[in-house]
Amino acid sequence: MTITIAPQAHVHPLSRVSGEVYIAENAVLAPGVVIHSQGGAPFHIGGGVRIQEGTIVGGLTQGRVLGKDGKDYGVWIGAKTVLTHFCLIYGPCFIGENCFIGFRSTIFNSRIGDGCIVMMHAVIQDVEIPPGKYIASGSVITTQQQADHLPDITPTDRLLAEQLGGMAMPRITAPATIVTNGHQESTDMKEGTELAPLVRQLLAQGHRVGAEYADTRRYRTSSWQSCANIHATDEYTVLRNLQACLKEHEGEYVRLIGIDPKSRQRVLEQIIQRPGESPVVTAPAPGVATTNTNGNGADWTAQVRQLLAQGYRIGTEHADERRFRTSSWHSCKPIEATSESAVLAALNACLAEHAGEYVRMFGIDPKNKKRVGEMIIQRPGQVATAPIDAPTTSAAATPPTVPGNPSGDLASHVRSLLSQGYRIGTEHADERRFRTSSWHSCKPIEATSESAVLAALNACLAEHAGEYVRMFGIDPKNKKRVGEVIIQRPNGKATAPVSTPASNPTPSTTPSYSYTASSLPPEIVQHIRQILSQGYKVSAEYADERRFRTSSWQSCPPIPGNTEAEVVKALEQLLREHPGDYVRLIGMDSKSKRRVLETIVQRPKR
Repeated sequence: MTITIAPQAHVHPLSRVSGEVYIAENAVLAPGVVIHSQGGAPFHIGGGVRIQEGTIVGGLTQGRVLGKDGKDYGVWIGAKTVLTHFCLIYGPCFIGENCFIGFRSTIFNSRIGDGCIVMMHAVIQDVEIPPGKYIASGSVITTQQQADHLPDITPTDRLLAEQLGGMAMPRITAPATIVTNGHQESTDMKEGTELAPLVRQLLAQGHRVGAEYADTRRYRTSSWQSCANIHATDEYTVLRNLQACLKEHEGEYVRLIGIDPKSRQRVLEQIIQRPGESPVVTAPAPGVATTNTNGNGADWTAQVRQLLAQGYRIGTEHADERRFRTSSWHSCKPIEATSESAVLAALNACLAEHAGEYVRMFGIDPKNKKRVGEMIIQRPGQVATAPIDAPTTSAAATPPTVPGNPSGDLASHVRSLLSQGYRIGTEHADERRFRTSSWHSCKPIEATSESAVLAALNACLAEHAGEYVRMFGIDPKNKKRVGEVIIQRPNGKATAPVSTPASNPTPSTTPSYSYTASSLPPEIVQHIRQILSQGYKVSAEYADERRFRTSSWQSCPPIPGNTEAEVVKALEQLLREHPGDYVRLIGMDSKSKRRVLETIVQRPKR
């Protein structure tokens, strides 16, 4: 057991190091730090690492990680990483270079890629985090699916990490995507800043945007002068005002400011122009959104998918201009759905219902009863910022003659839904969106007569030829879907006949179209179909009440077969074998050995 400390490293006398530990040059250990290597497992503390007060680094006698030098270690902490106050790092554990680990966060039996930011009170266990990912405060990451869906860090995240940890994170050099006159261009942002997403994020969080300028003399003394006030709250106008400021003060320093209107404090200062540089902002054309993003620069569909994958529910609120200024939001109708497509449909309905108002979406942690990921998705006078098609007027057409299909008679299914008081809705998706279950809403079908509904379905099929189209019933009282079926696939042919009804049809009491001869809910069958269509394997796990609370799932026997019917039959058998247990369905990518889906398909009856 030897402790090796490089000459230029600083280990405070009130810190404690024991076991086989190597501390590289320029590493700093503050008072109260405890590093204890057990059982002969060496620890590596990289060059320039900063470990703040109260941090504990330990490890199990069993378990090793592969360091960047190709040797085995109990704990490896890469160069220039910062561990802030009261972190707990317990090996086997690998933390890459230029990482930030927030206050009181815990990492066990995990691998953290280079450049990751872990905020406060996070728990990471038994996963591998890809490089450059952001883990929000309070996150609990215990499955690889959660780790794979984490967002990338943004310039704001990096700046906050620098302020909290006194570190210099590597700059983000990816070019920003900007829309000018409807055409996308790539512009390398100075200082590694992606300005358009940065402005969008500040506005989405309810902050105001301002700017200041200074010549070289004033810059050296930090005597900045304010540009004209930017009162706008929409991205297009703000970018135009920034463009005007940059043009007016060409040859000077210009910096962007984020302002919290409630506390009257600055939340961001970022230099966007230096002398001798050309302006870094190009204003987008009116009415054209630069990209559909959330606060972390990710696609809205991915944001919803990520929240649902982490077990959160989705909620929404709305406010008019007056209430928005005073932050007095009203709750929208609760979204009970847990499937991505149903949640997006509910968001679409909320945006349509509150057109002309502010609408914001947030995740709800059902265990801790708190919000996560709050984000504005609609502003007055703008289209929704989320990738959700707003309703438009529907068009009628002459009903078609479409070949039949043994799976059932769609006209009878429509007739049955209408007879039970349901409305009819449709969605479409191309091949790529179908694989990720990212459906777009078609034009609403306002009709309630069978002939008019079939005519509207015909129009939808014609408009989206070459795509997947699915139909569903809408329960207007409970605001939920019933009887979801795919009625067209990319070969251009409908999967069930759409035809005009005969006179005086006799309504049926139940839909004659079925997904599969199965007792499983339709959404579960749809999950199975989607997993198999992408070439993934299907498996399952079970847990009793005690194991479910501790997330200690047990694997079921392998599910044989590669066809939908075989998998459905095997899953039904598993459910019968575990009637009083929780059972969850898993999609597994056999190439990358990672999970692509986890969804609970059975809960114990209370």
